[in-house]
Amino acid sequence: MAETKLQLMQQHKQSDQNSQQQLFEKFQSLNQLFRQQQQQLQEQLTLMAKVNRDEQAQSIEKLTQSTDKRLQEISGQVDKRLSEGFEKTTQTFNDILKRLALIDDAQKKITELSSNVVSLQEVLADKRSRGAFGEVQLNSLVRNVLPESQFALQHTLSNGKIADCILFLPKPTGNVVVDSKFPLESYQTMTNPEHELLVRKNAEKQFKQDIKKHINDIASKYLIENETADGAVMFIPAEAVFAEIHAHHADLVEFANKQRVWLASPTTLMAILTTARAVIKDEATKQQVHLIQEHLGMLAQDFGRFQGRFNNLARHIDQAANDVKQIHTSADKITRRFEKIEQVDIGHEQVDMRQDAEANPLLSEN
Repeated sequence: MAETKLQLMQQHKQSDQNSQQQLFEKFQSLNQLFRQQQQQLQEQLTLMAKVNRDEQAQSIEKLTQSTDKRLQEISGQVDKRLSEGFEKTTQTFNDILKRLALIDDAQKKITELSSNVVSLQEVLADKRSRGAFGEVQLNSLVRNVLPESQFALQHTLSNGKIADCILFLPKPTGNVVVDSKFPLESYQTMTNPEHELLVRKNAEKQFKQDIKKHINDIASKYLIENETADGAVMFIPAEAVFAEIHAHHADLVEFANKQRVWLASPTTLMAILTTARAVIKDEATKQQVHLIQEHLGMLAQDFGRFQGRFNNLARHIDQAANDVKQIHTSADKITRRFEKIEQVDIGHEQVDMRQDAEANPLLSEN
């Protein structure tokens, strides 16, 4: 019994040992399997980390390339815009320099003009210089409109008076005297608002007296019967003075008309001279009418001869056309006769060949 119990205990111990051994082996295999799985997992994690690093590196590389490309495009656009901006700025600066140069030139011209105006004022301050200025302006206007043969400057009349200008116009107008007058002192005084009213009124009276004196002088000196026209022109070189007379001193205009003196400014004198030129041209045309009629008659004769010669030429052309048509008809007849002759020769040759064949049968067999 004890032995049996001992055996059972030994068997139980042996089974425990076997169980422990089996458990240990299973633990070892599980441990090994765990290590293998852990190693595989680590390898997978390493591989995944590497793949992620590669993908991240590629993504970073692509992002870097895209960023570089975009930066280059932005840099190119910036450079282009900067270049365009510099060009526009340079062009604007050059334009400004040109405009400044033009402004400098204009400033110089204004300065010169100011000095010329001052010189002109100095000239107009003296009566003789003012008279010479009016004569020069009158001479310039007349020379620009009329031919030299139709006027004379500083012309001496039969009464010994010297006119500034005389216009040689056809009848019934006759020779018109133009005299230059420039009443300036009293006009400047009466139109200056800085002067007192009494001074301006006195200057206005003096101005009207000066104008009337000039009108009377022209009427008495330059209206000569059978030598000059029944009226003369008083040339006022200043448009302002002329406008003042017509706007505010109608009595002076009426007085001038009664004295047969026509007031004229540079503008109105240009109109008068233009009308005079038209009158002179019309008169010259009238004087040349007989020559024009003579030339028209000769032209009619020439045209008659031309028409006769043209008719002769037309007849010759018609005759030549008829001759050419007849020659063409004759050529057609000759051509047809040649064709008939050729047809006759061919017919004779065929008849001769048939006769030779009947006479010699060998030839027909061949």
